[in-house]
Amino acid sequence: MKESTLLMGKIDYINASPVYYGLDNGLLPDWIKMVPSPPAVLNGMIRDGKIAMSPVSSAFYGMNHKELLILPDLSISSHGDVMSVVLMSNYPLDDLHGRNIMLTRESATSVCLVKLIMAQKQMVPEYRTGKLKCIEDVPEDVDAAMIIGDAAMTQPWESRFKYRFDLGQVWHKATGLPFVYALWVVQKKYAQQHPHAVAAALDLFYQSRRMGYDHIRQVIKKGAQKLNLEESYVDRYFKGLICDLDAPKIKGLTYFFDSLYRHGIFSEKVDVQFFAPYLK
Repeated sequence: MKESTLLMGKIDYINASPVYYGLDNGLLPDWIKMVPSPPAVLNGMIRDGKIAMSPVSSAFYGMNHKELLILPDLSISSHGDVMSVVLMSNYPLDDLHGRNIMLTRESATSVCLVKLIMAQKQMVPEYRTGKLKCIEDVPEDVDAAMIIGDAAMTQPWESRFKYRFDLGQVWHKATGLPFVYALWVVQKKYAQQHPHAVAAALDLFYQSRRMGYDHIRQVIKKGAQKLNLEESYVDRYFKGLICDLDAPKIKGLTYFFDSLYRHGIFSEKVDVQFFAPYLK
């Protein structure tokens, strides 16, 4: 592998499909190597310097903001229902104080969001962490479970739980703001050493996303086939997802970080910093 190769993480959830469409269909240059891995693995790889650029959960960025820069105008966000980040429960949302809530290992953002919602309601549940891919993963004594990603849309969780709370909708109802689930980031050190490579990769992301939305019917069809879902369901899912990062989303992201600090979930304030693509 050439020394100048840029190692770029890639998540396999369908929610990122529009962003990667062009890169998966002819745009990927030979100086970029994709590294497909689960989100938690990519988090560790960019933290340890094994890859230079990657999508990460927004909470992971918040926990590592001193070493990372946000790539402008890229995210996975929603204005309300997101469908793939849900809290399944046998009790109403306001009746989870002291209950057992199982959290996924796959997303720091979703874990932080659940903890923040509980803290804002002045409730203190009993938390545990584990794998949550199917109903069989849920122990009998668990009162609620946080499910994310494709599993949230493909498994019959209603056969185990009475209530389904879409956390994007819960957040939007409480704040009026969009919620940012994931960001694309670059290692700050790498960006300082290779700013033009990062700027070129960022431009490729924008082209790739544009191609994805130009071919959104293909993206929907492929996602439906992958998850064995009706195309109409996947179409509704993608209509609720937004892959840019405009001022309202930055406001929502900043409010999320500030709230996590205010409730003691984060130990320090987050200084949101972006990669500046306009280079001399």
